[in-house]
Amino acid sequence: MALADDFRSAQERVKTLKTRPSNNTLLELYSLFKQATEGDVQGKRPGMLDLTGRAKYDAWAGRKGLDREAAMQQYVALVERLLRG
Repeated sequence: MALADDFRSAQERVKTLKTRPSNNTLLELYSLFKQATEGDVQGKRPGMLDLTGRAKYDAWAGRKGLDREAAMQQYVALVERLLRG
């Protein structure tokens, strides 16, 4: 299976997790997904009162420079680890 197919499959399979991942793991999934689909973070960092937005922005910004294929591979690997429990 091609990497893009594995990535799409992982996006579907992550929805079948029996338990909700920790907030840190959710941020990791989010940042890898955004890096894989959109590249480096763009736009302004959300304001101080938007704690969730800031956490997401910061997590994604932490992936700056990671190429799309590497982000896809890391996302797929993380989903596999979560599914194995």
